[in-house]
Amino acid sequence: MATDTTLPEAARRRQAAAEAAAARLPALQVAAERVAMTVLQGVHGRRRVGQGEAFWQFRRYAPGDPLVRIDWRQSAKRRHVFVRETEWEAAQSVWLWRDVSASMDWRSTDDLPRKRDRADLLLLALTALLVRGGERIALLGAAMRPVSGRAALTRMVEAFADPAPGGAGADAGLPPMARLPRHAALVLAGDFLAPLPEIDRCLRGLAAAGIDGLLLQIADPAEETLPFAGRTRFEGVEADGDMLVPRVEALRGDYAAAYRTHRAGVADIARALGWRAMTHRTDHAPQSALLALWQALARAGGVAATQ
Repeated sequence: MATDTTLPEAARRRQAAAEAAAARLPALQVAAERVAMTVLQGVHGRRRVGQGEAFWQFRRYAPGDPLVRIDWRQSAKRRHVFVRETEWEAAQSVWLWRDVSASMDWRSTDDLPRKRDRADLLLLALTALLVRGGERIALLGAAMRPVSGRAALTRMVEAFADPAPGGAGADAGLPPMARLPRHAALVLAGDFLAPLPEIDRCLRGLAAAGIDGLLLQIADPAEETLPFAGRTRFEGVEADGDMLVPRVEALRGDYAAAYRTHRAGVADIARALGWRAMTHRTDHAPQSALLALWQALARAGGVAATQ
């Protein structure tokens, strides 16, 4: 598809970027579903109150409870009115977000995927698993309501074609503030290289709604090890300037310590909110990260447990 030359320059660049993103999505979707097939899951009750058919417990009637849920036989045996609760087998909403800031486009060698490509692959693969489990999925920051079934995967693929989703904060590599349903699950995938106070402020705002959060920090191996040597120029990708280092190996120890401290800080922020933080390197198999994500969601109660 040719770019419309009658559009302003900024609009033409956006159109070209969207077309380039869309062109890779069919192959990306196939790859994501292939990765997803490595993780099998069944639909089980999740020991939560909800719309499932399996009985869980009786509890006392509270103002606002539907009258149709009153168990008159059980109530007749006791001094109070009781309602019948069932095990929660209906889908909750799972919201996904991936970092689209400039740092996610980086990779240290052509043999490795960009961090953004790996985030896209993992979130689409996770969507494929969630769809099979009957969950309702949405992309945070996009004009997308939670949907289930095959339509959820299709809409996620379409949303990924947008070269700049994410809402306010996207340029800083942070998810946008949003009012999510209480007890929803939120999966955030990015490099989380923003300053720790900014990450803390952002995540606390999201956690205030009472949602469960899961962070996946994606890193290129060179970001962990700084394998370069000699005179090296580092080019900033997010308005942070360039830096020429005469002997980069002399900085390796201090750099590695600072990187570990930052990563630990991200994990501490998540832990303080009752969330979980995980890491994934782009030179590692995506299947291992997908399995860890799925198991973490299952343990948190956000999705059906695996068989």
